[in-house]
Amino acid sequence: MTSRYSIFSLMRNAIGYHQGWQRAWRSPEPKPSYDAIIIGGGGHGLATAYYLAKEHGITNVAVIEKGWIGGGNTGRNTTIIRSNYLWDESARLYDKSLRLYEGLSQEINFNVMLSQRGVLNLAHNLHDLREISRRVNAIRLNGFDSEMLTTEQVQAMVPILDCSKDARYPVLGASLQKRGGVARHDGVAWGYARAADGYGVDIIQNCEVTGIVREGGKVTGVETTRGLINAPKVGIVTAGHTSHVAAMAGLRLPIESYPLQAMVSEPIKPVLDCVVMSGAVHAYISQSDRGEMVMGAGIDHFTSYAQRSTLAVVEQQMAAVIKLIPILSRLRLMRQWAGIVDTCPDASPIVSKTPVDGLYVNGGWGTGGFKGTPGSGWVFAHTMARDEPHELNAPFTLDRFTTGALIDEHGAAAVAH
Repeated sequence: MTSRYSIFSLMRNAIGYHQGWQRAWRSPEPKPSYDAIIIGGGGHGLATAYYLAKEHGITNVAVIEKGWIGGGNTGRNTTIIRSNYLWDESARLYDKSLRLYEGLSQEINFNVMLSQRGVLNLAHNLHDLREISRRVNAIRLNGFDSEMLTTEQVQAMVPILDCSKDARYPVLGASLQKRGGVARHDGVAWGYARAADGYGVDIIQNCEVTGIVREGGKVTGVETTRGLINAPKVGIVTAGHTSHVAAMAGLRLPIESYPLQAMVSEPIKPVLDCVVMSGAVHAYISQSDRGEMVMGAGIDHFTSYAQRSTLAVVEQQMAAVIKLIPILSRLRLMRQWAGIVDTCPDASPIVSKTPVDGLYVNGGWGTGGFKGTPGSGWVFAHTMARDEPHELNAPFTLDRFTTGALIDEHGAAAVAH
């Protein structure tokens, strides 16, 4: 009797009992003016708005999104989080982000489903082994967690991995960041949206920015499909389209956009409780809470704004994954997709003021965008509020492309995760 009641209660709630629930965030009409406008309603833009309100008391803010919240790259990534970057500047910024992730669910009172299951980077040859060892030592000098594993330790941690001597891709060892892992991408976007809305930030969806208005070298607002909205400060946070939006203000950024593909398999019982990456064979894999094997590879070899998958990438990626983990050979792929990544020449982001007074840009994160979400919003809010960079993002200004002080992280991005 109790069981039958529970079933009918569940059906009642699923079908219609939730009607009248309060929305997670408001859907207001745009006001004529704001103190600041954020273009882009993904994780980075929402985080920026949240920290502008929370850390700097600037609550008269609009987040303008041409589609729906989290409908761009935030909802199209493979959710990996880590801070094991080679260069000091990158390691500090990404570890700030990781530390914010570690307390994010409690801070914004929204479960982002952070799972610090560990991230393994495999070494398949002596060059890999030496490079990974160098990276581990650099990371540890910065005070962040990273360690080397032997082949035997890797096999014990991931029994399904082919570590045999006659493996197609021999495993000579690996690096491990235990604090790395995954989080729920939608949860991050929705959590920041609700938290920002709670401070009075206006989140305006289905509103495309069509122009950036300037007067005398200073930004004064934006033209949108819902009319002119004025503001003395505008932040561009439009992953995948940063260069396109910046061009509205007459800026040409050193950014190229590429498709980045990923896919998931049918669900199976738990077999993988960490993230496995291989830069040498361009593949990485983790298992979702639903049992799906989530897989990705490197970016496409051509610039494009297409958000669809291609057979060639699927074939190459599956050939590598099956050799690494043979038991997956009979799984069926369920979904494939692509996001658009903005990539700078040094594979590091731009989080900076621009030559246009009152205009700021946060983009070019390449394949590192999701893991950098909280830290990106935190430092960008500081930059917009105080009109100067925080020490964490000071190395990531536009000026580095004229001074030559680049932060070459192509190795850290090796497998586009």
